Amino acid sequence: VQLQASGGGLVQAGGSLRLSCAASARTFNAYGWFRQAPGKEREFVAAISWSGGSTYYADSMKGRFTISRDNAKNTMYLQMNSLKPEDTAVYYCAADRSTAQAMGVPGRRIDSWGQGTLVTVSS
Repeated sequence: VQLQASGGGLVQAGGSLRLSCAASARTFNAYGWFRQAPGKEREFVAAISWSGGSTYYADSMKGRFTISRDNAKNTMYLQMNSLKPEDTAVYYCAADRSTAQAMGVPGRRIDSWGQGTLVTVSS
């Protein structure tokens, strides 16, 4: 499956952005978002089960970020609100055969990655 992420950009602190990830096919069970800030390791953000729509978030993302999907468009979204400068990172979409919760297990090998989209939050 090919994953195409978009929607990144420059936003002021407190602002919002919505990222999109278009999948060429609905091959995997779970889809999610990860991010990598400069000089830091890639970290899990959120994931969603494509069939049932169950979601799973990293604790630090709960309340500000919302993951969703549109089955008809084979597209996943990440709505990011109340953005902070520390949210600045390259955001990657990913797909996996496991579950949304399993995608959040540190060190888990993810089946498929899309290219990243840069989110820059200015103070």
